[in-house]
Amino acid sequence: TLGVKTRKLGYGYLEIVGRYSQDGFDADTSSLAGLKNRQTSIPLGIGTMQVTPIGAFFIDAFHDVNASGGNLLEVIYVGKLDASGLTFYPLLGAEYRSKEYVRYYYGISSQEAATSPYAAYQPAGALNPLMGLMADARLTEEYHLNFYLRRRWLDRSIQDSPIVNQKFLDTGFVALSYRFK
Repeated sequence: TLGVKTRKLGYGYLEIVGRYSQDGFDADTSSLAGLKNRQTSIPLGIGTMQVTPIGAFFIDAFHDVNASGGNLLEVIYVGKLDASGLTFYPLLGAEYRSKEYVRYYYGISSQEAATSPYAAYQPAGALNPLMGLMADARLTEEYHLNFYLRRRWLDRSIQDSPIVNQKFLDTGFVALSYRFK
């Protein structure tokens, strides 16, 4: 998620936000035969990062300006714990995906049901809780090594889709970062 600050708001700023997302897929595999490709979303909207004395709060509201035309809302709390050269950032939050968004990516239209082995499926919106942890290891004043893990539990409206066979999604990465002065 990338934001551009606009005006001061509480402990942070009101931001114009966009997100890089990889939720689209090509249906050119045998298991998805008869389904249409799903284009990757282009979520644009407004948001804020509020760095308060008790932690940081991220609130973002997006509209997919691409094919789904759906909306996303995400609220995340991030704490901070320092421990001898390491800083831990536990996070807890939830995301809401509108029915238009969920139907585009996980639904099966009646036309697709007629040409695939799947029954028609028209899901509702989804509320997906999430939890994660980021660790920051200071290597030098400028260089830091970051570790990130997050689990997002999928709402029943997504889990029940005939093309979904899992209950959660895990995300993780390791990064070397440079901090400019």
